Amino acid sequence: MSFNTDAAYIDLVSGDTYPLDQPIWRSPAGNPLMLTDLPGIRRDQIDAETRSIWRYRRALPLEVDAPVTMGEGCTPLHRGEFDGVACNFKLEWFSPTGSFKDRGASVLVSILRQQGITHILEDSSGNGGAAIAGYGAAAGIKVKVLVPETTSPAKVAQARAYGAEIELIPGPREATEAAAITQAAEILYASHNWHPFFLQGTKTLGYEIWEDLNFTVPNNIVIPASAGSNLLGCYLAFKELMASGETTRLPRLFVSQPANCAPLHASFQAGSDDFVETEFGMTIAEGTAIKRPIRLKQMLDAVRESSGGTVAVAEEDIARAALNLAAAGIYTEPTSAHAAAGFTQLIASRQIDAAEETVVILTGTGLKATPFYADHFSGE
Repeated sequence: MSFNTDAAYIDLVSGDTYPLDQPIWRSPAGNPLMLTDLPGIRRDQIDAETRSIWRYRRALPLEVDAPVTMGEGCTPLHRGEFDGVACNFKLEWFSPTGSFKDRGASVLVSILRQQGITHILEDSSGNGGAAIAGYGAAAGIKVKVLVPETTSPAKVAQARAYGAEIELIPGPREATEAAAITQAAEILYASHNWHPFFLQGTKTLGYEIWEDLNFTVPNNIVIPASAGSNLLGCYLAFKELMASGETTRLPRLFVSQPANCAPLHASFQAGSDDFVETEFGMTIAEGTAIKRPIRLKQMLDAVRESSGGTVAVAEEDIARAALNLAAAGIYTEPTSAHAAAGFTQLIASRQIDAAEETVVILTGTGLKATPFYADHFSGE
């Protein structure tokens, strides 16, 4: 059943490991799980006949007999520019449910179905819930999604359309996660933030960037992040490529966050390994508004080991970036547009050189943020 027979869940706090055939989402001590190190793959192990993330299936810890796939991945790498500086935009919304989270959902749901799971629970401010709901529908698995009551109606409607049961939870984003953890006693918690198999899907983004660039590693990747699944996914991919001998270095990993909710940025700038007291406010980048990401230390380690950095982007700069990207034909939601604004800040502060090869990740379609654009143009 396994490509990598020594692979196991690992609790990084205690060091305890657990076999992968157990459908668990956290350790018995309540800590988030990762997987033990995997050997990675070489370019000749890519299944070039498959046009989806499953072309990298040999990099996964388990062999999946019947993947739940709708062609996710293989997204465009668009050579463009922002604020007059050339960069590569990775357009991750070119996936079936409209965001990068389809990568993680495909792998997570595939493995859970193979383990015999028929009913799963998710909590989400939008894109994660849509992805789990969509892939659950494709897999014939019953899905329940807990959603903050302030979530965009369009995102809630999408998950409903896939047939998911929706429960609106009052209060901040953290209240929704707390409610999900309580309900996880009855339904398997297939959390895109907690479950380590989700990261096994998002790491295909790193493999894909490497293949997009003709099997080379970019100097920098700028990633909009909250819980960090793309950051950690890229980190895992390039660490595995180093293990397999395909490269000798990591790209520098930079994280952008909205200034109104930037816990990783606060901790990184303070040189801390833990949460730093900071103020939080509402943000138009709602999909990157998590105050206490559960893998904060691992996120900090990824940024530091890669010699990367963090930036916090003001609300007006997030809005400007979204509108300027749209004016250039790139219609993305504010949740990811701040990566472009962050790229500008990194150039201005000389953390990134304009001549370097930089990839900016744009994670979700602007169609999911129609009210933002409609409000902006309502006066016209």
